[in-house]
Amino acid sequence: MTEKDLNLSAMVQELWDNDMSRLQPGLDYKISLQSKAGFTQSCNDGNDGAALPLFTFVNENIFKKETFSAFISLLNNYESDAGEPEVVTPEEEAENHKFLESIINTPPMKIAHRYLVEKQLSPKTTGEFKQQLYRIWFELYARRGSSRPDSSGFEHVFVGETRGGRTVIGFHNWIQLYLQEKLGHIDYKGYSVNANSPKPDDNKHILALQFSWKNGIKPKGSIFIGVSPEFEFALYTLCFLTSPNERLKVSFSLYEVEIVCHHYNQKHIGTTYPVLTKYL
Repeated sequence: MTEKDLNLSAMVQELWDNDMSRLQPGLDYKISLQSKAGFTQSCNDGNDGAALPLFTFVNENIFKKETFSAFISLLNNYESDAGEPEVVTPEEEAENHKFLESIINTPPMKIAHRYLVEKQLSPKTTGEFKQQLYRIWFELYARRGSSRPDSSGFEHVFVGETRGGRTVIGFHNWIQLYLQEKLGHIDYKGYSVNANSPKPDDNKHILALQFSWKNGIKPKGSIFIGVSPEFEFALYTLCFLTSPNERLKVSFSLYEVEIVCHHYNQKHIGTTYPVLTKYL
């Protein structure tokens, strides 16, 4: 690891240690990994390694916490089809601001803000920092192939989008995955693993997987499971502002992870997600 990676690892460890709302596997939630997903190009080609849902139990009392509740309120504010212009209503804009208000003073966000101020990457005042966060995550932009604003960093990473009705893009959040699976909109097709990644463990917090959603397929996605919205928001903001368009190697807790982070026009998050490379 480079010195930069080591410094960032220390910060991610601090975020992890201060994620007070993280769920505990086997206690607050249970998942059923089942079998490895097969190669697939469509929802119905028969290569399904999981007859059962991924989530077998989640303690939904956690969703009553302020940051979780504010996060969940945002999940139905978007058109999933990439290319379909987004219209943000005043009510939805208010929900975006309410979510930022809910997370801004949590330990993970305070830690991230402090570090970014030290690196002269974020303004010192909370109000200006929230404006920066809004621009990065919630301002709309036109994704590739679209002529009108149809996407945002938040929509892509946390909600998910579909392209051409056949492919799922983005969608790297466990809460959205759980809620959509509960509604019957997700078909979990098994875990993913390759030569450079370890076999997933249902008692760990990072998972590569395959699933279908809204008639589209996500051949391979990667998500944190059980972490709080404020942890992911802090982590990805940190990575975006320190090193957009890079794969950052970080080690924390039980994990060695690459955080993939791509920007859009230098101003917005295009995508970001974790890739597990090793258990420590």
